[in-house]
Amino acid sequence: MRILIAAGGTGGHIFPGITIAQTIRRRNPEAEILFVGSRRGMEADIVPRFGFAFDAIPAHYLRRQLSLDVLRTGFTALRGLARAAAIVRRFRPDVAVGTGGYVSGPVVAAALLLRVPVVIQEQNAFPGLTNRVLGRFACRVALGNAAAQAYFRASHRVTVTGNPIRSHILTATRGHGLTAFGLEPSRPTLLVFGGSQGGRTINRAVQEAAPELTERLGLQMLHQTGRAGFDAIVNHLGDRIRWIGPDHAAAGRWHVLPFIHDMPAAYAAADLVISRAGAITLAEVTARGLPSVLVPYPFSAEGHQEANARVMAEAGAAVVVPDRELDGERLVKTVEELLRDPARLERMARASRGLARPDAAERIASLIEEAARRGGQA
Repeated sequence: MRILIAAGGTGGHIFPGITIAQTIRRRNPEAEILFVGSRRGMEADIVPRFGFAFDAIPAHYLRRQLSLDVLRTGFTALRGLARAAAIVRRFRPDVAVGTGGYVSGPVVAAALLLRVPVVIQEQNAFPGLTNRVLGRFACRVALGNAAAQAYFRASHRVTVTGNPIRSHILTATRGHGLTAFGLEPSRPTLLVFGGSQGGRTINRAVQEAAPELTERLGLQMLHQTGRAGFDAIVNHLGDRIRWIGPDHAAAGRWHVLPFIHDMPAAYAAADLVISRAGAITLAEVTARGLPSVLVPYPFSAEGHQEANARVMAEAGAAVVVPDRELDGERLVKTVEELLRDPARLERMARASRGLARPDAAERIASLIEEAARRGGQA
């Protein structure tokens, strides 16, 4: 079985592809898997680290405003389509998988033109433009969120599978998480992150709120800042910093890291999460059954993070704070209200667990394998 996976642009498109590939490789060790992305994207570095073959096409993010850049992007897309078609002819996949994003479009289009069965994996409650368009022609569409069903017409080809998550998210223990980051077992842990690049609004609010959260409320915080945010906070703290590792600083019970490599351990240590509302983040948060305060990234494509957060809030699993309203005072108030109502936190945790679909990767792998065997026939 030969499987081509188009995944690139952001971690929210890349890591679902990697998790799906790992699941297929475990189920079928002889499967040949090729990732296609952009040479300039994160995927060019990340995918080979996980042991998968990688090839690249010209690709560029499509800006929605009319400008000369749109014309340049269109020309790049045509070059990308030609290159993708050459890759498809050479690799001869039994099935092509698209996880969305501007890199996915030319690859999936080339596969469709060359009559290769296509499976689309859409992570968000509001589907991205690429998947909305190409999903009309796919033999299977795997949705991470049931709210996205309204955007795909052929219901017999659409399955709500949930979003694929790393298996270690489910198996990491609290004891391991606390030990990994030097946290105290007796204190509640607040896990804060704004994505792999950090989040300036979140970082600024945490910096303002840290004394109240850690001293008056007695919390300990594990805070992923992004590299730029890390340097700014370390400079702000000055001689109050103690170094636990090369990229792990702490001031009292506020632990600051530019990037948390062991997210399964971080989730396992957490009692409450403050984060953006990316689809894979929320799949991991719900898999652990964690209550959350969500600050959707206001510039996400077509507002998909707002849609993701709304689903969580309507289920009772999260509190949503708009990015424009978040500051230190609002953060302290929100966290304090939750801490003073343990019953509400427990209800949020139950609602979070109720949204989880921990078997998503297996279900998506089954759809892909079936499409390959049946040649894309419904």
